Amino acid sequence: MGGYGTNAIEFLIHTIFGMYLVAVMLRVLLQLTRADFYNPVSQFLVKVTNPPLIPLRRIIPGFMGIDFAAIVLMVVLKALEIFLIVLIKGVSIKISGLVVISIAELLRLLINVYFFTILIQVVISWVNPGSYNPAVSLLYSINEPLLSRARRLIPPISGFDLSPIVVIILLQLLSILLIQPIADFGQGLAVGRI
Repeated sequence: MGGYGTNAIEFLIHTIFGMYLVAVMLRVLLQLTRADFYNPVSQFLVKVTNPPLIPLRRIIPGFMGIDFAAIVLMVVLKALEIFLIVLIKGVSIKISGLVVISIAELLRLLINVYFFTILIQVVISWVNPGSYNPAVSLLYSINEPLLSRARRLIPPISGFDLSPIVVIILLQLLSILLIQPIADFGQGLAVGRI
């Protein structure tokens, strides 16, 4: 299959796995923040993610409010996604590198989820402040633990809440200083340079 076909298959794999991983990650974040699970968006996430999670929970129990079955599911799905992409490209990869790269990519996805949910929340607060929407209430549930900590460091100035800017800058620094070195280490393991 030519380059166009390979690119199309790679795109489909990234898209399908990416959308499902975001759904599982949002479910985990909503559980951690004790968000409203009667919310229609929450119900959608539960129904979409339940099929693999229910059997996994019989093997992998949760602990201290953390859904370890969902975390294992995310690592397995990300590893499978990377493995399929590598397989399509005809390259070999070591399993230790695959696991480390998968963890780094999931951490990167977590940062992206926070980045985009904060950005959407900020835009909605400018365009339509004070309105109720089930999705918006979940955004606040997910982001408030980070934003409230940032507000303690830098309180609003003349009515302007700078906490989203602070959190986004810190998330990007975390991506550069922590996640990229983990990804580089995984790449080294994957090809056997370490």
